[in-house]
Amino acid sequence: MILLWLIAILMIGGIAAWAAAKWNVMLARWIALIATLINFVLVIMLWVQHSGGLTLGANAPWLLDFRWNWIPSFGISFHMALDGMSLLLILLTSFIGVLSVLTSWTEIEYRAGFFHFNLLWILAGITGVFLSLDLFMFYFFWEVMLIPMYFLIGIWGHENRIYASFKFFIFTQASSLFMFVAILALYFIHGKNTGVYTFDYLQLLGTVFTPKAEMWLMFGFLIAFVVKLPIVPLHNWLPDAHTEAPTAGSVVLAALLLKTGAYGILRFVIPLFPHAVRDFQIPGMILGAIGIIYGAILAFAQTDFKRLVAYTSVNHMGFVMLGAFALNELALQGVVMQMLCHGISTGALFILVGALYERIHTRDLNKMGGFWDEIPRMGAVGLVFALASLGLPGLGNFIAEFLTLTGAFMANNWITAIATLGLVASTIYSLRIMARVFYGRKPKVEKHIPDFNVREMIIMGALILSIIWLGIFPHPVLDTSRPAINNIIRTAAAKGSVSQLEKPGTLLPDKAGQVQFAGKNEKGGAR
Repeated sequence: MILLWLIAILMIGGIAAWAAAKWNVMLARWIALIATLINFVLVIMLWVQHSGGLTLGANAPWLLDFRWNWIPSFGISFHMALDGMSLLLILLTSFIGVLSVLTSWTEIEYRAGFFHFNLLWILAGITGVFLSLDLFMFYFFWEVMLIPMYFLIGIWGHENRIYASFKFFIFTQASSLFMFVAILALYFIHGKNTGVYTFDYLQLLGTVFTPKAEMWLMFGFLIAFVVKLPIVPLHNWLPDAHTEAPTAGSVVLAALLLKTGAYGILRFVIPLFPHAVRDFQIPGMILGAIGIIYGAILAFAQTDFKRLVAYTSVNHMGFVMLGAFALNELALQGVVMQMLCHGISTGALFILVGALYERIHTRDLNKMGGFWDEIPRMGAVGLVFALASLGLPGLGNFIAEFLTLTGAFMANNWITAIATLGLVASTIYSLRIMARVFYGRKPKVEKHIPDFNVREMIIMGALILSIIWLGIFPHPVLDTSRPAINNIIRTAAAKGSVSQLEKPGTLLPDKAGQVQFAGKNEKGGAR
């Protein structure tokens, strides 16, 4: 039942915060903070409790599994399960949730109760997405996280918040409809083949398709996921949404909502449609490489600080797309690391932008410069996360990008070589942040700019420790995610008519750079 409580605590906490704000706004903030802290502690306890079970691999891929038949006549169940990958992602969700509440402590004054209601329900929806193994429930939670984010941008955003919120809603809702149609088609195809109509993920994994049907269904899921990532050319909702959202909205959007798209590719697209994924491998990797380079170039071209950080997400999520379609364990491990490290580093940069905006009331880089002497703590924090964004060794982003590029090189060396140019471009935009904000000539300001206070340093200190820990000691994360990654690969390989993997958890590229499922044929020869 703890999986249900991880969602219920956030939903109940959101309602309680909304109600409490009628009497005391500070009480609403404390309720939201306590709810997110309880979830964070519960997830840490789950990680510690089940760390031994993570070594069981394919024999026990799910650490926790809860099923309750909700509408059995339609094959709908409340099926939730936890493996290493989803454990890491709900850990990131609960961690960012706590920091988002603390970040909004003084920023949000208007309708604070309703704000925390929406914030906690977004977190509940994201948690549900990471835990659901019933496709009906997955789609339900996918929509639950969409609507509160629309309100978060539309009510508490900046000048063009209405335009940005509508654009966000239209892009994500329209793409979600493609996934909904694909889910229904998958439901009916499985029912026609087996006589069992169900939305259960584990049963749908065995569905047999024609090649044409498999490709169309894959695209139905993939469109929803790449819009959420986002991947060029379906990305242009993101800069507006990030720029206009309140700080906590930008943090949750970058650190968590984008990761639901990456999670969907790993959890659903690759295992359900392995043949179509293999056929789409090269276009998928090319789209990832385009996102890496294009996002970095557009980030460098921005004069709005927040918009610059927004385009870095396009750059970093390009690595996720590249690694996901590389289709080997090394690259997929890099994808999981990239999801975690991007959530921490880019979330920190958005908090930095929000704190600076509260002090000087502008995001225009042309009106900044020379701030290091006056706000050295803010400058030092900015330096850490600018270096993390460019992939400095010793910080988590380096591990993520190294694993992703190494795995991608095994699949296609030319595409990977081109994508590597994005590292140079990301170095340029990261150093530009420091040069334009904290160095150079200081503009004329009417008043003293206060540095980070204790609350803000606690937030940033937690993020700094996290990104350094992931960079120096990544093995706990890699060991946690490995069984889940191996299980995804085994499932895809089994559906590809592979009876036994030659090396568990590995998809090997052939001489032409195409990925083959490693294993043996019926006569004992190597595939």
